[in-house]
Amino acid sequence: MKIILAYSGGLDTSVAIKWLKEKYNAQVIAFCADIGQEENFDEIAQKALKTGASNVYIEDLKEEFVKEYIFPMLRANAVYETGYLMGTSIARPLIAKKQIEIAIKEKAEAVAHGATGKGNDQVRFELTYYALKPDIKVIAPWREWEFDSRSSLIEYAQRHKIPVQATKEKPYSIDRNLFHISYEGGILEDPWREPPEDMYTMVIPPEKAHDKPTYIEIEYEEGNPVALNGERLSGTELFQKLNKIAGENGIGRIDIVENRYVGIKSRGVYETPAGTVLHIAHKAIESITMDRELMHLRDSLIPRYAELIYYGYWFSPERMALQKLIDEIQKNVTGTVRLKLYKGNCIVAGRKSPYSLYNKELATFEKDQVYNQKDAEGFIKINALRLRMLKNV
Repeated sequence: MKIILAYSGGLDTSVAIKWLKEKYNAQVIAFCADIGQEENFDEIAQKALKTGASNVYIEDLKEEFVKEYIFPMLRANAVYETGYLMGTSIARPLIAKKQIEIAIKEKAEAVAHGATGKGNDQVRFELTYYALKPDIKVIAPWREWEFDSRSSLIEYAQRHKIPVQATKEKPYSIDRNLFHISYEGGILEDPWREPPEDMYTMVIPPEKAHDKPTYIEIEYEEGNPVALNGERLSGTELFQKLNKIAGENGIGRIDIVENRYVGIKSRGVYETPAGTVLHIAHKAIESITMDRELMHLRDSLIPRYAELIYYGYWFSPERMALQKLIDEIQKNVTGTVRLKLYKGNCIVAGRKSPYSLYNKELATFEKDQVYNQKDAEGFIKINALRLRMLKNV
């Protein structure tokens, strides 16, 4: 039997290589996606081979991740619940898609992942697997093996000399990509406890950020950011530079309790510096380029669209249909946004567009030649008619 394992080099998947080999008497091929973790992938590959993998695939997916997954999500202004920008959620369908492609290439009978039986990622991986290859066998070690905690995994890894970063002192789970870093579990499971300051990686404490504001300009074309401060950049370059700028200004930290798809409330701490800035900037350029009713219609669909990503339905027909609508109404979302970054705050300082619907002559409180204020009287009376009639019943 041949199994393609989604491999990160972390605790769960490192243990999974040895466990899968023993449990299924299988050949395990490790697949690691480079989506901006900023890790040494040569070391990860060597670790997988030393742990027992028969082969390792390392694929640079950063640009595809940005253009085909992050940008479509940002065009939709998607936010889950109280502010989660879904950096982990949006990465899983890409990883699973590539995993299936390797399984087909290798003629593998099965795919496996290291997601727990309590979390969202198991759903995101497996819905993608089945959507792209309905007959694939899926193995989820966390739902099968004898280990019942990360502490027991750490003990197993130490016993078998499997090197892992997680320790009993810092047992929280970390997931990083170009869009964000997430921290869950372990010491973070008490929602009353403030996260330790040394946990954070990308975003400095707002109180320690620059004492003077940083001004930046982001250019958009059809809803996508294409340039930073006048310099056209690839999607990867844009995120790398903006992550640094926003992180140095203390922007992008969030600590929330969210509702997992499986029905459990979970506390997550996230760092999303560039994503936070781009989310705010995109809404700013939309504010002067989008028709009111189109905007309101799209906004009414955001909770549903965000749920589809969070729950793992990226390749569902309903998500793809919503994306077509969203992309259609982004055609004139083109222009430049100026932002002021200061101690954790991202403030819109200006916006302009060749497709702007903002008309100063209409909006002014000074004298104008366009709008007859007397017309408003009939408009109000017509809209008040049903309210007046209710009093006559």
